Amino acid sequence: MFRKASDYTTAGGFVFKRLVDEIDSIIGRDPAARSRIEVALLYPGYHAVVLHRLANRAWRAGWLFLGRAVSQAARLLTGIEIHPGATVGRRLFIDHGMGVVVGETAVIGDDVTLYHGVTLGGTSLARGARRHPTLGNGVIVGAGAQVLGAISVGAGARIGANAVVVQDVAAGSTVAGIPGRPLGARTAAVPEPFLAYGTPCGETPDPVARAIGGLLDEVTALRARVADLEVRTASANGAPDHPDGDEMRDAAGRTPAGHC
Repeated sequence: MFRKASDYTTAGGFVFKRLVDEIDSIIGRDPAARSRIEVALLYPGYHAVVLHRLANRAWRAGWLFLGRAVSQAARLLTGIEIHPGATVGRRLFIDHGMGVVVGETAVIGDDVTLYHGVTLGGTSLARGARRHPTLGNGVIVGAGAQVLGAISVGAGARIGANAVVVQDVAAGSTVAGIPGRPLGARTAAVPEPFLAYGTPCGETPDPVARAIGGLLDEVTALRARVADLEVRTASANGAPDHPDGDEMRDAAGRTPAGHC
């Protein structure tokens, strides 16, 4: 049965609206973007997403070789490799883009931002199984980050630059480091603005340094308590008011000046 001309007009209008929606979302996340025509013609991340949608359609239709061919052409043109079998949501923004790799079973939600050098990779050799990450809506993955395995990254999560993430990430949390460790979660009642590169640039401490600092504080407190107990025990046993040797050491383990 032949389609009416109005059917093609409606379908074409829907596709055009989707493309404009993608372009506007890029302009909203990149202050360097000055116009729709600039994004449409000069942004490799946008080109990669448009070509992936063509490759994915061919892949789902059973034209596997054609899908891979379009994917490889997009890789040559943009430096971004998205497997035609990957599921990509709406308004994906790949900023700069060079070196981005998205695996076959990866699932990307809506309004996700990926920076250059990001890998959504698989760690299993099982065919037909889920091997790659799933990113929820609004996720930001910083430059050089590696998200590996069949893990889930919750909606609104941020993954810092060069992080290596191999475990599930809770929604709304920020992860950084190797391996990726959570820096904390945001309060749902206080929405956070767009976080470039998914990396906090304030005074958020490194999680390892914060843990070591906490241990040192505990050690100092315990030494102070031990010194206090030694003084009380010596007083209860009738020891002199100014004991010698180890009892003269302060809470930090140092001998006060003037004593040998």
